[in-house]
Amino acid sequence: MSEICLLVESAGGEIAEVVTASRASPQPATFVGSGKAEELAQAVKQHHIELLVVNQAISPIQERNLEKAVGCRVLDRTGLILDIFAQRAQSHEGKLQVELAQLRHLSTRLVRGWTHLERQKGGIGLRGPGETQLETDRRLIGDRIRRLKERLVKVSAQRGLRRRARKKVPLPTVSLVGYTNAGKSTIFNRLTESSVYVEDQLFATLDTTMRRLEVPEYGEVILSDTVGFVRDLPHTLVQAFQSTLEEVSSAHVLLHVVDAAGISRDENIRAVQQVLDEIDANDIPQILVYNKADLIDPEFRGKAMNGFDGKITEKVWVSAHDGSGMDDLLAAIARLLSASRQRYQVQLPISAGALRAKLYERGTVKGESQTEQGDWEIEIELSDSALGWLRKQPNVQGIASQ
Repeated sequence: MSEICLLVESAGGEIAEVVTASRASPQPATFVGSGKAEELAQAVKQHHIELLVVNQAISPIQERNLEKAVGCRVLDRTGLILDIFAQRAQSHEGKLQVELAQLRHLSTRLVRGWTHLERQKGGIGLRGPGETQLETDRRLIGDRIRRLKERLVKVSAQRGLRRRARKKVPLPTVSLVGYTNAGKSTIFNRLTESSVYVEDQLFATLDTTMRRLEVPEYGEVILSDTVGFVRDLPHTLVQAFQSTLEEVSSAHVLLHVVDAAGISRDENIRAVQQVLDEIDANDIPQILVYNKADLIDPEFRGKAMNGFDGKITEKVWVSAHDGSGMDDLLAAIARLLSASRQRYQVQLPISAGALRAKLYERGTVKGESQTEQGDWEIEIELSDSALGWLRKQPNVQGIASQ
């Protein structure tokens, strides 16, 4: 089934007919030619279709004219994705972000010729003298967009404060990214033993979820599950979800999850890389995580492993379904994070037991001994942020690089 069909079903729609068209360039007035418009009109009448979905972004004029030509409501790809996002958003910030994106999209659809917007009707306290309904709608939408932006600035500031607070606890962040429905949330649940919402549908996850994760041979990290990407992701959504996507761009490692059994696997990888470029996250070390390995014959895995070497540091095969490959994934995370660590000799007094315990959480302890006085001498690998945190702690008797 094509992606647009999956999008329609994810939005709760039932597909009655699929019509394809091929043109050198879109028809300016209705996007499709007159013959195709007539074919669509007949299908609408025959199947009692209520909504026609166009798998492209079309102009407001094309949308209006196509509605008149086929006799039902028309929704383009951008509007469909926005509708799915509106259904999925759960957090306060997510709902604000989706509403902002919807209103930005709607503001471009307010064109003359929409009869339901052109009516002159009363509105006490809502309009100036002689203002048309179209002008009123534009003004009200503009006011609402401004208010949403103001609220999102405050929410984003709060998110920034939480991010800075996390940085004071020197745990690196590992973010799951990937094409929608690739299995990110299922992998998140496997690794963290959580119960994040999982469903076999597009955009099941919109809101960022974070959990602590113990990585063998490394220590604790923060694992985050984020919104899935899609080809031709509406720019209004990228803008609206900027603060959420900042969690990705501030990560230390990205787990780029791929549906290895998907027929559009390589195209989906490129689509995700394009979004990562747009949010300036393309230089973050990535682990390409081929999910659904249980559905792939091992002899074909080598072909899938080729290419995409530029920004991909590690490649791992896993199955979120049966849990295979998760140890390999954790080992790959440890290798990437350890590469940015240095080894130090840390001296602590015998009274600093709590700080010693935190060192085991924050870094990788390679060795430990006690002096005749009972003080601790710990050989440990630390990241730059963890080293900065350690230097601020009281009772540290000495730190020496090795």
